[in-house]
Amino acid sequence: MPIFKNRTIFEIALGVKAFLNLEAGVTRGQVPEFEPTRSPAHAGRSSPEAQEELERVRRRLKAREQEIARLRTERPKVEGAVGVRPENMVWMFGMARTGSTWLSHMMGALSGYSGWYEPLVGALFGHQYYGRVWDKQREGSNFILANKHKNSWLSSIRTFVLNEAAVRFPDVAGDGHLVIAEPNGSIGAPLLMEALPESRMIFLIRDPRDVVASSLDGHKEGAVFFARKKKEREEGKATKVRSPNAHVKSSAEKYLQFIGNSRIAFEAHSGPKVMVRYEELRAHTLDTMKLIYSTLGLPVDEDELAQVVEKHAWENIPDEEKGEGKKRRKAKPGAGRRTSRRSRSR
Repeated sequence: MPIFKNRTIFEIALGVKAFLNLEAGVTRGQVPEFEPTRSPAHAGRSSPEAQEELERVRRRLKAREQEIARLRTERPKVEGAVGVRPENMVWMFGMARTGSTWLSHMMGALSGYSGWYEPLVGALFGHQYYGRVWDKQREGSNFILANKHKNSWLSSIRTFVLNEAAVRFPDVAGDGHLVIAEPNGSIGAPLLMEALPESRMIFLIRDPRDVVASSLDGHKEGAVFFARKKKEREEGKATKVRSPNAHVKSSAEKYLQFIGNSRIAFEAHSGPKVMVRYEELRAHTLDTMKLIYSTLGLPVDEDELAQVVEKHAWENIPDEEKGEGKKRRKAKPGAGRRTSRRSRSR
């Protein structure tokens, strides 16, 4: 009689298993013939039936192998010659209404450059990591963004960003540059710069009074953002209209958080970086643009740069696209200071 029996089962592909039966024993007489275990499903089947099922399994296995090979081929490679190189990424942080649209459009219009406006990857991770509701969770182990495992998930953020950039901007692979404007994702600036330390960074800042005044103008009745919010409220996707005072308070708090996190990222970043003030960009556009490219060590044709600056000048923007209540409100700095003085004089 056998004194040892062993049955091993392991998966060799999705939905396909292999098994091994081992039997050992001691006998004084003839060694008994090995009788393979037959499952109930195979009991009573003829050999042709078994062969037919085996062929079906082989076809499924082949199909699985072909699918795996296809997925491996289509997966973007981001760390080698294929994909966007992290050192060729130019991140723009600060806040909305600081001229980020204008600056990113000028930079993205140059030969060898592409623009990625508001991927909001900074918002995706920043709000989860810096939100006060997660203070205790960050110090534990279960939270996906726990400080204890920061090196691991920063590596995941890096891979995530590079993969998505490679899929969306295949033409930027190699020596191309990608300008990424993240005004509404600036809360996550420290995480992104820590995950991509080779990348270049622009810290775009503007007088907070002008930022709040521009935001308030964009949300007044009849303005571009008011119309959008009105539609969202009608669809039940947004809350009621905030009072001007509530809007100003909310905008000021957002400014402190977003500009504050952008500054933290700027000061900690060891790669190429430059701080740009909207007021200087508006008053001396071409010189400021040259300073940006020089400080960041970016290649640029100065003749082409001058042409792009001229094309995107405030004076050359169509009248129907600029002015009060439009996305492009006022190019001249100081409106916020004048508004605040008028408010105090009343």
